[in-house]
Amino acid sequence: MPPISLTTDFGLQDWYVGALRGAILTVNPRAVIVDLTHGIPPGGIQAGAFALAAAYRSFPPHTIHVAVVDPGVGSSRLPLVVQTRHYWFIGPDNGVLSWALLDEEILSVRSIDNPKFMNHPVSRTFHGRDIFGPAAAHLSLGKSAASLGRKLDAWVSLKWPAPRCEPDRALGEIIYSDRFGNLITNIPESSVRHLVPATLRVPIKNRRRSLPIVESYSSVSEGKPMALIGSSQLLELAVNGGSAAERLGLGPGHPVEVRRKQPG
Repeated sequence: MPPISLTTDFGLQDWYVGALRGAILTVNPRAVIVDLTHGIPPGGIQAGAFALAAAYRSFPPHTIHVAVVDPGVGSSRLPLVVQTRHYWFIGPDNGVLSWALLDEEILSVRSIDNPKFMNHPVSRTFHGRDIFGPAAAHLSLGKSAASLGRKLDAWVSLKWPAPRCEPDRALGEIIYSDRFGNLITNIPESSVRHLVPATLRVPIKNRRRSLPIVESYSSVSEGKPMALIGSSQLLELAVNGGSAAERLGLGPGHPVEVRRKQPG
């Protein structure tokens, strides 16, 4: 039986996560449910897309990944079920699934529109409980994607902010800030290694600050900022024992530059 992962912006203060898990267990009492994260900022579609893309490969093949970051709930946006060669993805058609799908071989994309596999009455504000959760539970029991709804030829995709790589530098931007205040960029390790030795430069209040690119957090003194390749194989800004987001006052969308050090 494949596990079901949950990525949402529900937080843990209210009953929403529990209700979503309960809807899954009502259909499949033996379901294996893993909370990937419920700490996505409210309505943070890009943050949800990144978290899912960064983590989904940590799960075994055929895992059913449910992502519910859905500011358009109750509107005309469609609920999706996507089958790839290795995984399933379920969520609203607003781009939250799209970054995880970039490196996947997509076999089918369908709208979840068969009322037989929904929780009734379907709330116009809680499709996680009434549509996405039950659909995942039915898939975990072996129901086919075709039974959930009609096939789609188009869906919403967020544009991945690709970095610009040049012989002596790489230009990118911060795309995610985690709870530790680490600022993850869109610059992959492969775009950094050929520039080593290099520094990361970031504009802050009309000046450009340089950070060393190191191997680990402890490579600099406590409280000092640095850049390093994180677990997602992307360059990130960090502070040893602190928050780069707070220390530098930066966040998603802020530009960064990696430049090869000049001799001397």
